[in-house]
Amino acid sequence: MADRILLVGCGRMGAALLAGWLERGVAASDVTVVEPHETGAVAGRYGVRAVADAGAVGDAFDPAVVVFAVKPQGMDEVAPAYAAYAGGDTVFLSIAAGRTIASFARHLGGQAAIVRAMPNTPAAVGRGITVCCANGRTGAAQRDRCHALLEAVGEVDWVEDEALMDAVTAVSGSGPAYAFLLIECLARAGEAAGLDAGLAARLARATVSGSGELARQAAEDAATLRRNVTSPGGTTAAALEVLMAADGLQPLMTRAVAAATARSKALAG
Repeated sequence: MADRILLVGCGRMGAALLAGWLERGVAASDVTVVEPHETGAVAGRYGVRAVADAGAVGDAFDPAVVVFAVKPQGMDEVAPAYAAYAGGDTVFLSIAAGRTIASFARHLGGQAAIVRAMPNTPAAVGRGITVCCANGRTGAAQRDRCHALLEAVGEVDWVEDEALMDAVTAVSGSGPAYAFLLIECLARAGEAAGLDAGLAARLARATVSGSGELARQAAEDAATLRRNVTSPGGTTAAALEVLMAADGLQPLMTRAVAAATARSKALAG
C-alpha cells in the first residue's frame, strides 16, 4: 500500500478507511484528502494533507488510487473534477452505494480504470466486509491495490457481475442496521417480559455481539450453531417456533432485503 492515495470525502466510512490505512503502515505523506467541510480537522487528526477541493490537490501529487467516499447523491457534481487522473496507472475506487461503473465512466472517460465497492460500517472497528466489481480497464495490479486498501478494514470479496452489487448492498451494506434493530427489539421484548430497561439493553447488546463473534470463529455454519443451542422442547425451541413460522423472520427479512435492493437500483446513475 505504498502508492499515493487521493481520498475524496472523509465522513464516517472515509475516515474508517483512512485510519485503517495509517494503522497498516501507509505513510501520511502518501495521502491527500479532499474534504471541504472539515479540512483543518482532518489534517490535525490524521496528520495527512487535506485540501478543500480538487483544484487544490496540485499537479505534484500523482495518485495511484482515487477513492470516492462521498454521498451517492453528490457524485455527479464531484466526480468530473477528477477526470484528469484517468488513464495511465491510476484506478478509481468508489464506495458510493448504488452508483454504477457506467455512471463514473460518463464523468471520467472510457479510459478510466474503475472499481465499484460496497463496504459496511463495521469497518470502523476493522471488522467490515467489502465486495468489489471492476471494469474491463482495471488491471490485476490495480485490483490488488484496491483489495489491499479495503482489506485494511476487514474482509474483501469480488464479483464479476455488477448487477449483484445491489443485493450485496442490501445484505451487507445495509445489514448492520438490521443487527442494531435486532438489539433494540430484543431489549424491548425483555422489558415487556419484566426486565429493567438497562439490564434488558445490556443483555440484548451482549447476546447479539457475542453470538456474532461466535459465528465468526466457529467452523460450523449458522444453522448448526442454532441447532446446538436449541434443546428439544426447551425455551429456545419455543421462541424459534414463532421466529421460524411461515410468517416469521425469514419472509420479513426477505422483503426487507428486496426493498433495499430496489432502492440501490434506484440510486444508480
